[in-house]
Amino acid sequence: MRHTVAIAGVLVAGLALSACSSGQETTGAGKPVAGQTLTMALGADPGNLDPQFTSLSITKQVDAFLYDSLVNVDGTGKQVAGLAEKWEGTTTTAKYTLRKGITCQDGSPLTASTVAENINFVGNPASKSTRIGVFVAPGAKAIGDDAAGTVTVTAPAPDAFLVRNIGGLHIVCSEGMKDRTLLKQGSDGTGQFKVTEAVPGDHFTLTRRKEYAWGAGDFKAEQPGMPDKVILKVVANETTAANLLLAGQVNIVAIAGPDKQRLEAQKLFTRTLGTPLGELWFNQKAGLPTADVAVRKALTQALDLAQLGKVLTSGTGKPTTSLTVPGTGPCNDDTVTGNLPGHDLDAAKAGLDAAGWKAAADGIRAKDGAKLTLVFYYPTTLGPTMQSGAELLQKAWKDLGVDISLKAISTAELSTIVLGGQGTWHAGLIPLTTNLPSQLVSFLSGTGPPNGSNFSSIKNPQYDAGVAKAAKIAGADGCAEWAGAERALFEQVNVVPFVNSTVPIFAKGATFELNDGVDPGSIRMLAS
Repeated sequence: MRHTVAIAGVLVAGLALSACSSGQETTGAGKPVAGQTLTMALGADPGNLDPQFTSLSITKQVDAFLYDSLVNVDGTGKQVAGLAEKWEGTTTTAKYTLRKGITCQDGSPLTASTVAENINFVGNPASKSTRIGVFVAPGAKAIGDDAAGTVTVTAPAPDAFLVRNIGGLHIVCSEGMKDRTLLKQGSDGTGQFKVTEAVPGDHFTLTRRKEYAWGAGDFKAEQPGMPDKVILKVVANETTAANLLLAGQVNIVAIAGPDKQRLEAQKLFTRTLGTPLGELWFNQKAGLPTADVAVRKALTQALDLAQLGKVLTSGTGKPTTSLTVPGTGPCNDDTVTGNLPGHDLDAAKAGLDAAGWKAAADGIRAKDGAKLTLVFYYPTTLGPTMQSGAELLQKAWKDLGVDISLKAISTAELSTIVLGGQGTWHAGLIPLTTNLPSQLVSFLSGTGPPNGSNFSSIKNPQYDAGVAKAAKIAGADGCAEWAGAERALFEQVNVVPFVNSTVPIFAKGATFELNDGVDPGSIRMLAS
């Protein structure tokens, strides 16, 4: 199960990337052929490959080839076997029984105690894992019984989706747990592939483990057409990636921008990944103008979100209805429609006036002698429409009397400046992709970086109270409470989700299925 909290340029086809797939097939001619090498384009360098120290979906896509989780989720949202053959639990306890015969890439057996060590590591705040609060709650404790092959987890507070959250954590084998430097550009997992060559910024070569027989559900070790090798090639330019696909030098590529039109005309094998794209975040750190709800509301009112969504998605997007991706989890309430400030420039100006930000002679609003000057970030890895959207937003905010600087940001910069809290910013397009509302909690409340994930310093007591209530109700029975908590965020304009993208992933000489990105176990090479 690969839930994703994917974050921007990382995700959309990757930042992000993650859990929201809908199938749409054109053609996939040819018979499965063995012994082949598959080449897949990555829109950015994945950076540190350690699965417990990333929130980037492009890295999670790489890690999907290398690591397994206790539980998987199939295309219908049903939980199916992963490393565990059985599981059970409540909101505070979970128990997993491991499959027999699972081995790590060095041939050593995976033990229940190693799985427990993973969970305890991530749940320990001192470890500073980015998966804490997403898959494992702070303070959660696990005990492994090697003889029985069981792992028992106790949570410090109720978690409505405890079994599924813990079950989604990528598990590292014992050598990697002892020395995490092995994981930065290498691997130590139970996954179908292992890293055999890493050239950061260029490519990563993975070799299939032919003994692998514990994939999702009833996966079998030997199936026609599985690639013996996978080359993950870093291709930052989408036009270049599209050209490589058509020339047969790449087999799989995701295209978010205008190049997808010419690939669609070729009637290639296609699957479509739906993912958040238009998510506007405000830095609410004390002392910043965007810490004031009146400023956030005015900035939002100045935007025509429908128009902005069309620009970002080239007119192919769909309005966002939830902070989680609809159809990928148990909660699918529409929390967004009617709950965001509507487009009204006059009301926006009046709101800033009332908040003390008065228009000056140069047209830039000021308060107590300080001008309303904002720094706005947008990811560079999500296609050329991001710049067009940022420029449209800049114009709208300048019409409001705001001095705004646009900053294009790479995946690495996003990780350090925004998610890592090492830079100054006021607003940005930062899409997060999750399946479960509980996976968002650490990003929307609690401590900020470097000791927490609340990168925009949100403080919303109503949201916190709603989460506390929802967390005590197991599974889908608590969806109404989760929806109420989410609406509280929009009342305070803490975050503004407005459009989801539909990103086609094209293949030539291969077929695949989606499961929070390309599912490695589903890839089949075809004879030309």
